[in-house]
Amino acid sequence: MVTMVSKFAYYLHLSRRTGQYSVQARAKNASGKPPYNRSNSQDSLDELAMDDYWKEVEHITLSGEGEQLEEVQLKVPDEGEQEEAWLKEAGLETLFDKSATDPEDIMVLLSTLTRTQAAAVEKRVETLHQTLRKRNKQHHVPDVRDIFKLPDGGGSKEEEAVSTERSENRKREITKDGQALEPAVQPETETDINLEVSFSDQALRYKEGSKSSGEAVTEADDKLPNFKLSRDKTGLTKVGDLSPQDMKKVHRLVLIEMTALFDTAGIDLKTHKAVKLKVKESGLFGVPLVTLLEQDQRRQPGTKVPFILQRIISRIEEEGLETEGLLRIPGATTRVKTVCEELEGKFYEGLFSWESLKQHDAASLLKLFIRELPHPLLTVEYLSAFIAVLKLPTKKQQLQALNLLVLLLPESSRDTLKALMEFFQRVIDHKEQNKMTLNNVAVVMAPNIFMFKGFRNKISKQQEFSMATETANIVRLLIRYQNLLWTIPKFIMNQVRKQNTENQKKMSKDRAMRKLLKKMAYEKHEKPEKAPTEACGSSQGFIRVQAPQFSKVSMAVQLTEDLQACDVLTRFLSQDSSLSVKREDLCLYEIGGNIKERCLDEETYMKDLLELNPSAEWFIKCVLR
Repeated sequence: MVTMVSKFAYYLHLSRRTGQYSVQARAKNASGKPPYNRSNSQDSLDELAMDDYWKEVEHITLSGEGEQLEEVQLKVPDEGEQEEAWLKEAGLETLFDKSATDPEDIMVLLSTLTRTQAAAVEKRVETLHQTLRKRNKQHHVPDVRDIFKLPDGGGSKEEEAVSTERSENRKREITKDGQALEPAVQPETETDINLEVSFSDQALRYKEGSKSSGEAVTEADDKLPNFKLSRDKTGLTKVGDLSPQDMKKVHRLVLIEMTALFDTAGIDLKTHKAVKLKVKESGLFGVPLVTLLEQDQRRQPGTKVPFILQRIISRIEEEGLETEGLLRIPGATTRVKTVCEELEGKFYEGLFSWESLKQHDAASLLKLFIRELPHPLLTVEYLSAFIAVLKLPTKKQQLQALNLLVLLLPESSRDTLKALMEFFQRVIDHKEQNKMTLNNVAVVMAPNIFMFKGFRNKISKQQEFSMATETANIVRLLIRYQNLLWTIPKFIMNQVRKQNTENQKKMSKDRAMRKLLKKMAYEKHEKPEKAPTEACGSSQGFIRVQAPQFSKVSMAVQLTEDLQACDVLTRFLSQDSSLSVKREDLCLYEIGGNIKERCLDEETYMKDLLELNPSAEWFIKCVLR
């Protein structure tokens, strides 16, 4: 049985049979037999619209003739290996390896899970348990009924306590002083993306029939549902807003949530690993993204998108986005190859003449850069999951899954993908002049983004046609809803805050014990304890904001119902006209309490956020763009 990932074989398999699969032949096959099974995943991408896709595949094939490509070999995990790898990535390695991490940290994570998330963990533990039992391995794998017990427990009271806490976490939010209040129920329409309730829990309710989606499938280009995020007074959290410590927690929770969402829909995901390839360690094309960024960051710290990609995009935009057929009409193959070789030697020295680069050649160079990456931009590990998104029953669930998958991508892939999606949208914004609609861009870019370099295998014609529309639709959704997809859902943020709160409680208990022991030992010599000073968080309706990069003096800001983060920044700039800093380069940060560090959305209501994190401190900093 051909796996989802193995479908990528057709891209390079075409090089063996280019004449047989010309654009005209495909059109004939499409009209003669039913390769296009009109389904929810193929709406508005009919045979005529896919012509550009096949032309692009043919151009890729012809331009790659004569090249000796090293094949990407995929490793399919053995039985049990996938579950072990999943539990390890989810931070739950202790469940099968007692020497891995502190079990108490595991219990903090488990206590925050929703019922669908917990079920996803239980399923992997049970599968691993059965596999190891078959092999007579002596690994410790707990029974699924025991994995949510407290580390020092084993009795029914502890198990019941953890179960109760998990149940309450499904219903409540973390608020002032570690207490929890019922979340405000906001009216939701069919186009609202609810970020406060676990996506997998929402999917379960949909599946159980308690709530109809009311979605209408729209066929016309650029008329996909106008999904939007429900505004949250405590502010939206975007990728890049959090500290690395909290992003690690986000990654683990998102992996569990994504798996739970697919489990709820009955979709079995098989993760693949790429066998290690010998790759270039320097240069521009055919170099791993991480390597590219490392060499760029040595020149400019904080770089998130490779310089070469940034410069190609800039060149296309300098020449004008109104060029008809931009991205669709290929540049001259010989000329593009020559430019590629010239850039390898001259780019970093600043000797390349960008003014001589023609518009369509620059666009072909951009596509070549993406295709030449040693591994797919969407990664070998998650490529199958991206395509499996279209199996979910509603557009809303598909978007929720894409949101989670974007968050799971490595930082280098995620930031580069974002830069590309933003560029594609700017191209589409000029569709009246360049004739490149959302569908046009999606079908042309799909084979470039989903290209699996060097991987060869045979698939059926039906799978070939199905793969085309599936990948084009994924690119279509990524472009259309990019403003939603790089957002961290609030329910994930609440789980992170809960973990931080529980960890702080443990630390406080340890400190209290040390203090008590010290007091007992030195009671006679101990001086009266001073009253605690007021934290930089709040006092009598004020918050105290610090800006150590600019001033040693903190700024007191009175809280009102309507005070937003943007108002705090505006007030800060108005108090010192000598500051030579742009408004857009400043961000107000929430630091401490139940979060490590978070750059605030400018529409964050400060009073509401203070109730959510009363122990936080507030800092103004410059942000790297």
